[in-house]
Amino acid sequence: MLGLLADEVGGTLTRKSQIADPRNPVVDTKLIREWNEVEHTITVLRDGFEWQGRPYKSLSAIARAITGTRWNGYRFFGLRERKRGSD
Repeated sequence: MLGLLADEVGGTLTRKSQIADPRNPVVDTKLIREWNEVEHTITVLRDGFEWQGRPYKSLSAIARAITGTRWNGYRFFGLRERKRGSD
């Protein structure tokens, strides 16, 4: 807690929302998912994702737009959390 306060005072605090999820592939990676015989291509951006020319903050939002139901976006696109120590 004190470390965060010191960073904030020093102007170096990084907000959680600015930290990329470790499950995200490298920027510019293309994720391809077929749903109902339609192929969907998603591009990984530095601060989110792009699908059909529109930016999205999460894969879950894209999965919901594609399917009309709630999905865990990482699961929908076949991405799994990396296990610690396996990098």
